[in-house]
Amino acid sequence: MTRIALLQMTSGIDPLANARVVADAAERAGGEGATMLFTPEMALLIDRDRVRAAAGIVAEEDNPGVALVQEAAAKHDLWIALGLPVARADGRWANRTLLLDPAGGIAARYDKIHMFDVALDTGESWRESAAYAPGDAVVTAAGTPIGTLGLTTCYDVRFPALFDELGRRSCDAIAIPAAFTVPTGKAHWHLLQRARAVEASAFVVAAAQVGRHADGRATFGHSLVVDPWGEVLLDMGGEEAGLGLCDLDLSRIGEVRAQLPSLANKRPIPRSGGQ
Repeated sequence: MTRIALLQMTSGIDPLANARVVADAAERAGGEGATMLFTPEMALLIDRDRVRAAAGIVAEEDNPGVALVQEAAAKHDLWIALGLPVARADGRWANRTLLLDPAGGIAARYDKIHMFDVALDTGESWRESAAYAPGDAVVTAAGTPIGTLGLTTCYDVRFPALFDELGRRSCDAIAIPAAFTVPTGKAHWHLLQRARAVEASAFVVAAAQVGRHADGRATFGHSLVVDPWGEVLLDMGGEEAGLGLCDLDLSRIGEVRAQLPSLANKRPIPRSGGQ
């Protein structure tokens, strides 16, 4: 068994305060025998006021919160998947996940590909693309304690082509950190996470934001771990922030792929068909 930890957060508008929450969680996770800690999307800063947020969105090498979490990874011999907004060299922002290794180094970077641009019936309106530039690369990281890890973020979960590619790359687990809205979470969160796990025959690890945030938004929570068969191994609920632990039996990946060899049987879809 391999133990992982998920941090369900109610991140606020103070990046360094959020980083301290992550560092404290790393200490607890390491003490409980976890080898990896997964944080939600935008763990280091959630602020829909982009003028105010700009002061805290800097290049990752200039972010004291990143440095603090790197120190925690090294101190507690822990892999950490850390979500944060970063400033790019071209002046735009990226919604990024940094995968930190147990020495505190950056093993992988993933910038969210799909931008959440939507007007909901509840009156909520989100235009992520107004400030954030989409990523342009599929990212995996080999050699983690849970095998080859695919990196995605939140809204990416609605785009099966990305997960098809991660399946082709034989990912053993896929991280889907999120800050799902409450209406969309109630309708689709569990359904989509379980579907992505089954499609890729891989574990899905989805650390999530939860509750009412300082910027006024509400997020759905329900951080999940789903096994390759689609069984939910951990659901942290939709009420409180906290640390969750889950033991993964990595032999389950091979068992499921033997029973349902969809990855091995995959064929290209014809571009045109018959009558």
